[in-house]
Amino acid sequence: MNITVYLGASVGNDPAFLPAVQELGNWIGSNGHALVYGGSKSGLMGALADGVLDAGGRVTGVEPSFFIEAEFQHDGIDDLIVTSDMAERKAKMIELGDAFVAFPGGTGTLEEIAEVMSAVSLGHLSAPCILYNLDGYYNDLRSLLEHMIDKGLSSSQRQAGIYFADDLHQIVSIIDN
Repeated sequence: MNITVYLGASVGNDPAFLPAVQELGNWIGSNGHALVYGGSKSGLMGALADGVLDAGGRVTGVEPSFFIEAEFQHDGIDDLIVTSDMAERKAKMIELGDAFVAFPGGTGTLEEIAEVMSAVSLGHLSAPCILYNLDGYYNDLRSLLEHMIDKGLSSSQRQAGIYFADDLHQIVSIIDN
């Protein structure tokens, strides 16, 4: 299974991020899954790719050419797909994915997973969309989605494929379902 993970190219300042992303990478690699991610060698992205590779897994990076020109790419991964821009990158990452995970990240992570959430809500994508709610990181987003339902702008049925997982165990149970 190709697991597309969205996350930042920085490490952040929460000490829980790095061990959690390494644990996720190790699980992906040691369970015969493949990683699809943004292709960077930096921060949480690089740590995730290294975790998958160290566990014997396969890694595909999808990176726009302007990041390649800045030499942000991870040179140790199995495949690097170079796109012309971010829109093409997002489309390719969705095309390649069988399951989608948003690790805690910034606005780019939010933009990418929002596109997946929308596709799931519209029924255009049947893969699980998982927000890794590490230490409550995505609690406010969960509240917003509930608020959308309360206001009649969304429904539980439309959001049925969107999951919040507090730890790796919950991610695994969603993916293995």
